[in-house]
Amino acid sequence: MRLVAVLDTNVLLSGVGWKGKPYQCLELARAGTIDAVVCPEILDELTEKLRTRLHFTPERINATLTDLLSVLTVVKIANQLHGISTDPDDDKILECAVVASATHIVTGDRKHLLPLSQYRNIPIVSPAEFIQFAKTASEKPSV
Repeated sequence: MRLVAVLDTNVLLSGVGWKGKPYQCLELARAGTIDAVVCPEILDELTEKLRTRLHFTPERINATLTDLLSVLTVVKIANQLHGISTDPDDDKILECAVVASATHIVTGDRKHLLPLSQYRNIPIVSPAEFIQFAKTASEKPSV
């Protein structure tokens, strides 16, 4: 089974800003081991966070997004999902996962998303849990 993971904004931000588990999730996408999926709304939020939190210049933001778009699949959402998470900003993550037929939602959001544990049978996991799952899945023989 091919793994299709929606990467939350916080995973993308950490993945481009530092090494660690979020970076390793991006590396799984670069290696073609998983399909990493986002929507334009996630990319918009990432752009804002790169500017305000990491103080990236517009040029560096563009370079970062260009690099990410070489390994991410972008799906369009209708923004029709509301009120699932206690944080309205997280609804786009859940809707993106449904639209993309994701196998996982990968997030570091311990306050809002991880406590849900799943949405519509899509597991919501931390980057570390997802890496372990991907490793285990890649070790299983194909049928």
